[in-house]
Amino acid sequence: MIKVLISMLAASSAACALFSAPSQSKSPTPMSQVSTPDGMKSLIVAGGCFWCLEVLFEELKGVQFVESCYAGGSRAGVSYQEVCTGSTGHAEAIRVVFDPKVIAADDLLRIFFTIHDPTTLNRQGPDSGTQYRSAIFYADEEEKARAERILKEIASEKIWPDPLVTSIEPLVNYTRAEEYHQDYYVKYEKASPEARAKMNVGYCTAIIQPKVLKFRQKFAHLLKKSG
Repeated sequence: MIKVLISMLAASSAACALFSAPSQSKSPTPMSQVSTPDGMKSLIVAGGCFWCLEVLFEELKGVQFVESCYAGGSRAGVSYQEVCTGSTGHAEAIRVVFDPKVIAADDLLRIFFTIHDPTTLNRQGPDSGTQYRSAIFYADEEEKARAERILKEIASEKIWPDPLVTSIEPLVNYTRAEEYHQDYYVKYEKASPEARAKMNVGYCTAIIQPKVLKFRQKFAHLLKKSG
């Protein structure tokens, strides 16, 4: 069913605009301090703004939680401001922790290829730089083989008119993003008008909201609750 649906959901290509980060935030957490609950699996992908990807995957049945992160750079423990320069080699990414008995990693990857543009090198919409690249990060050979297989499948089905440029990279220097990035759009939806005024309202309404509404419509039967 998901193989059929992936051709129906067009990607909205744009990445997070820079904004003034809170003056106080928790220190980034390296992968060595992050654990996956028993029975769960994790998937780490990048496709532009992590705010956009995070909120979509969080709504899927079988997904326990999603966290925004940085992956693939030269060192762990980087900050958002450093990653935004494009000089660290990191990508804005998300870590999806899911129950493989409810949703398969293969299907999560198929969905991933529909909710961003995997044909634009180091770019999503108007934002360019390696931090916005399309990438799948693998922790072992099994994950690498899966990524290569699904990428080949998507390419062969010609869902996108242009060639895919998604990279498949070893997972290195994972760093959980600062707390204010986590569940950003969910916080926006629940925020009071006064709190929203301090957030990136333009980006949430113009970029994330239309993508969320389209996602909820196309994948309604896969969601934890109707959108």
